[in-house]
Amino acid sequence: MKASSISTALPRSLVWLFATASGLSVANVYYAQPLLDALARDFGISHAAVGGVVTATQVGCALALLLLVPLGDRVDRRRLMAVQLLALAAALAAVGMAQSAPALLAGMLAVGLLGTAMTQGLIAYAASAAAPHEQGRVVGAAQSGVFIGLLLARVFAGGVSDLVGWRGVYFCAAVLMLAIALPLWRRLPALPAAPNPMGYPRLIASMLTLLRQEKVLQVRGVLALLMFAAFNIFWSALVLPLSAPPYGFSHTVIGAFGLVGVVGALAAARAGQWADRGHGQRTSAAALVLLLLAWWPLSLMGWSLWALVIGIVLLDLGGQALHVTNQSLIFRTRPEAHSRLVGLYMLFYAVGSGLGAISTTVTYAHAGWQGVCLLGATVSLLALLFWWMTKSCIPAAATQA
Repeated sequence: MKASSISTALPRSLVWLFATASGLSVANVYYAQPLLDALARDFGISHAAVGGVVTATQVGCALALLLLVPLGDRVDRRRLMAVQLLALAAALAAVGMAQSAPALLAGMLAVGLLGTAMTQGLIAYAASAAAPHEQGRVVGAAQSGVFIGLLLARVFAGGVSDLVGWRGVYFCAAVLMLAIALPLWRRLPALPAAPNPMGYPRLIASMLTLLRQEKVLQVRGVLALLMFAAFNIFWSALVLPLSAPPYGFSHTVIGAFGLVGVVGALAAARAGQWADRGHGQRTSAAALVLLLLAWWPLSLMGWSLWALVIGIVLLDLGGQALHVTNQSLIFRTRPEAHSRLVGLYMLFYAVGSGLGAISTTVTYAHAGWQGVCLLGATVSLLALLFWWMTKSCIPAAATQA
């Protein structure tokens, strides 16, 4: 595809490819969540500390967002995607072969690094390839792929681990990444190079300037931090009560709860279009209220698994709608800096996810499931209050189509 074609609507098949590749890439970062009990058993890690496996992955995410994702504003994105994809496949294979806790943590860090670089690089790629009038739609579709990949990662990991063990999950993941390599190489559009590309040190330094200058990025980044902390508080802890008595569910059954969240993810796919029409603040308010309300049915899991299902739908609907809205608003601020903007925004996400993962396993060890739900509801309430206090700080033009 020629660079000149980016001013016209992207073919639906290409939008689907962006969504599929983004989903497969991000799934690698989340395969460990339903496997935490197996990893704790095999490597002799306590339940209170096993959240560190997820945190190591999130450290890799943070490094990618600071050091790798910004490269998309400087170098040929298509070649960058190819190199990162091959390196990611190698990192997944390394996790599958890990024989010690340090080797496992190092492999998880590499998976977080490269999986995040691929995922967010593809989101920025999609935003840059889309025409202005369809940017919200394209980013929303790609981000829906990310969210569904994140949710289905738990189903995939649970099912494969029950059949061939947790190591098989990572070997299969490496094969899937290699399988998507050829379609990506053949279909990704060629984009115009930056007219005056910065040197790498200056490129990285410019991120601090963007963060300091862009109020929309600051506010939406903090909302992302709190939202993803709440999200990981739930998903990182869920495997612990469901794998223990009285449930004793298999990894396949636990992972299948992720399928419920797909309903919420699909329902929220239009959030980017609503933001394009000037409804970004209303969509944000509704999403944050859903995120807070979700913790009530989630706290009733001990009495009814149907309550758990309802809570998952509300949590994922609110989280996805807020995330898509955030990105739609941020991408409008600096079209020439999409990779750096998404890197900075997702850095907030990585910090929130890491804090959520480590805090929830510690909380569960000391206060059980009700303590986890109270922690999640508190963080969700903080997000809603922060939005309310800052909604007047963002210029109205920043939220208009």
